[in-house]
Amino acid sequence: MRISVVGGGYVGLVSSACLAELGHSVNLIEIDKKKVTCIKSGHSPIFEDGLDEMLAKHINLNLKISSDYNDVPLSDATFICVGTPQSHDGSADLSMIKAASHSIGNVLRDSEKYHVVAVKSTVPPSTTQQLVMPIILENGRIKDQNIGFVMNPEFLREGRAIQDFMKPDRIVIGSSDIKAGDLIATVYHGLNAPVVRTGITEAEMVKYASNAFLATKISFSNEIGNICKRLGIDVYEVMKGVGLDHRINPYFLNAGAGFGGSCFPKDIMALIHLAERLEEDPILLKSIITVNEHQPKRMVDMLEKKIGSLSGKKVAVLGLAFKDNTDDVRDSRSIGVILDLKNKGAWVAAYDPKANVSMRSIIPDIDYCSSAAEALKNADACLVMTEWPEFSSLEKEFDLMKSRIIIEGRKILSCADCEGICW
Repeated sequence: MRISVVGGGYVGLVSSACLAELGHSVNLIEIDKKKVTCIKSGHSPIFEDGLDEMLAKHINLNLKISSDYNDVPLSDATFICVGTPQSHDGSADLSMIKAASHSIGNVLRDSEKYHVVAVKSTVPPSTTQQLVMPIILENGRIKDQNIGFVMNPEFLREGRAIQDFMKPDRIVIGSSDIKAGDLIATVYHGLNAPVVRTGITEAEMVKYASNAFLATKISFSNEIGNICKRLGIDVYEVMKGVGLDHRINPYFLNAGAGFGGSCFPKDIMALIHLAERLEEDPILLKSIITVNEHQPKRMVDMLEKKIGSLSGKKVAVLGLAFKDNTDDVRDSRSIGVILDLKNKGAWVAAYDPKANVSMRSIIPDIDYCSSAAEALKNADACLVMTEWPEFSSLEKEFDLMKSRIIIEGRKILSCADCEGICW
């Protein structure tokens, strides 16, 4: 099939490469000229395991990238994969969705060829029907029989996105009519996964509900972990026993510093904003955010109890990305911790295998190191914030510290004298 993808960010770029891998002819539309140049050379502007190799395999063959929408009318389907960041009031910013819809409508004007527009971006329920559809239909003057609309949410984990696309747990397709849904289902032909067919608004809500539930499990585990810490109980042993219940499962029960990234925080805030607009008080959702915001602060509190005033002390922070295997620092738990340390007068030396550059754009005035050993040298304490596998083998590097005060927010270390935030 011929497919257009609007947005060369995380979701759009990974989806484009994977759709090309499935054998489709893909046209990726990205307005950022620097990104276009980078992708045309077969390199990804973001770090994602296996993405460079997949781009090099398909770019300028059955995967092309441009900054215009000229190929959209020739496509069978167009996927909208633009960002929906958090607005100042917590709601989803839909400005990029609006802009993409206007552009698609303009190039499809008076088209007689059947075309399906599928939204992959995470959007509040009713967005596709009340925003995307009216804009495209009004701008395009398209007859109803010549266009269909679908909500096809993505469930990609950063660092494991290609695996998640090619081996998904499920494919959710919410459609305006059977024909549109059938066409998008054909796009995924060859993938071994159940296909869930729903209405459009139901599909939009599936994504929000999924992320909110996963975030609930994390905050719940952290609450239990905080109690276990007081009682001297190993929360990981507790959650191992809990997770073996088939009704619960062991995933997302790892207690620690909390969740970050581009999805969970903004999506839960958007859901809270939506609920309040409907005059509902989402008590549980608010509690998820509260627990998550307080959790990393506990690490700094623990540190102060161990070494006293942080003024003038060197603190090594290992891990800046919000999780391992990515360079994404959006809503990373490290940000608040580093700012808190700075406010208390500490000298911060930070290291991350991939995210030094990303974090420097947010917090420029700390020392960024090229290795864990460099960050740890003469440090008064160390906070481990990200579960990078390379941190698990650290041992002699901690001997470089002035004192071996080690607190981890992710259970990754194997050395005996470290202490966890919840264990």
